[in-house]
Amino acid sequence: MATAYRSGWHFIDLATAVPHSGDSLMVTVFGEPVVVTRDEDEDVRAYRLQRRPRGAPQPVRCAIRYGMIFVNLDQRDHRLAQPDSPEVGTVSAAPRSA
Repeated sequence: MATAYRSGWHFIDLATAVPHSGDSLMVTVFGEPVVVTRDEDEDVRAYRLQRRPRGAPQPVRCAIRYGMIFVNLDQRDHRLAQPDSPEVGTVSAAPRSA
């Protein structure tokens, strides 16, 4: 059951929760800690924190739609539906690991 819920896009918070470059927000999604941050280019990115010793943060797909931040923890390639008209704001997808 948890795998089914985990495989989609999940609402994290409003984009105003990380308004400036360098701001970050830590949330727990299905028991996994996820950090959402805004980088110098004003793109919002998300990273899954590894619990292993010396584990590097793993990029997670992240998107902003209608002023809301969504993340997808699944490794398969799910896409968020594109709006008909371009929206003000940025959308960034973190690179997938091989």
